[in-house]
Amino acid sequence: MAAKIPRLRYHAVSVVGGPNACAAAKQLKNVRVLSAEAPRLPLAACDCPATCACTYRHHDDRRAGPRRAKERGQLGRTWAMTDRRRSIGRRETD
Repeated sequence: MAAKIPRLRYHAVSVVGGPNACAAAKQLKNVRVLSAEAPRLPLAACDCPATCACTYRHHDDRRAGPRRAKERGQLGRTWAMTDRRRSIGRRETD
């Protein structure tokens, strides 16, 4: 029995225009959408649907890159780096 490949939760696609891409394909350049919400090819507004050469590029995630400053190798906001804990607690034993 073949091992089942786990399905990615946020699998996304982007439309890659062919050599003579129409305006509709150019508008979707670098736009990622969830696979379930991907537009059908040829696009509805395609100028030449009979000879359309557009394809999908598959991505593991709909995000193009790291979102958090820490993931990008940058420092976070200054308020996130402050330690707000007090040295004395509310209990007598603290």
